[in-house]
Amino acid sequence: MTDQSATETVDAVLDAVASLAPEIRAGLPGRRVAAGDENPSGETRLAADEHADELLYERLQEIDGVGEYASEERPDVFDLGAGLSVAADPLDGSSNLKSNNTMGTIVGVYDAPLPAAGESLVAAAWVLYGPITTMTVARDGAVTEYVVDDGEMEAVREDLTLPDDPVVYGFGGRVPDWPADFESYARGIEDELKLRYGGSMIGDVNQVLTYGGVFAYPALDSAPNGKLRLQFEGNPVGYIVECAGGRSSDGSQSLLSVEPDGLHDRVPVHVGNAELVDRLEAALS
Repeated sequence: MTDQSATETVDAVLDAVASLAPEIRAGLPGRRVAAGDENPSGETRLAADEHADELLYERLQEIDGVGEYASEERPDVFDLGAGLSVAADPLDGSSNLKSNNTMGTIVGVYDAPLPAAGESLVAAAWVLYGPITTMTVARDGAVTEYVVDDGEMEAVREDLTLPDDPVVYGFGGRVPDWPADFESYARGIEDELKLRYGGSMIGDVNQVLTYGGVFAYPALDSAPNGKLRLQFEGNPVGYIVECAGGRSSDGSQSLLSVEPDGLHDRVPVHVGNAELVDRLEAALS
């Protein structure tokens, strides 16, 4: 695929995600119930998860230049022809739907067959369904935040970088399940920053991108590989944070350097201001 063709495909993917955002959001109220089965990661799927996944698949398969589609809700990669690969978490934080808290959609565009390392990403985006619908996009080393109104994107913050003076943190997992070295790190952060944790990674990381700080869903005693999926969550979010001047880490290296073994691999996720992630890696070493 030529550079121009790849650029056109990325444009088309991002436009498709933005155009679907109002429809995904409008479909949430009537789909707060379980779909009756589990996703490939063993989590209960809601009707809203399935709805968002079907909308994305139907729209993205129509784009020339999209060669593969994979989602957190599907066991396998769908071969659509030649071109770039798109991996999606159609509704991140869908467990928040019952309590009407923040959730979002995550998309990563890879120039490689899936599963792929994050170093193969050419673009990544998340849509945040908050009081307003926004879409944060990283491509060509730069990050832009858009307001999505009636499916159209309007840039509101360009060349986004994490603030130099961090303010917030959010850590997932049950505290008794944290390894001792991570808990020690967390106690130090608690003395410096304000807690912001809402149970949707996109909402929590968006706080870090806005105010500076650190988000982590670490390795747990009961889950040494953490909870979040590398392909659908860790890589795209790590890519966006790194393009914004921050760092991502699995505890010892950039998330983008992690080589996947399978499509639904889990990985410990730590993202935020570089100094805070550096400190975390030192604490875990």
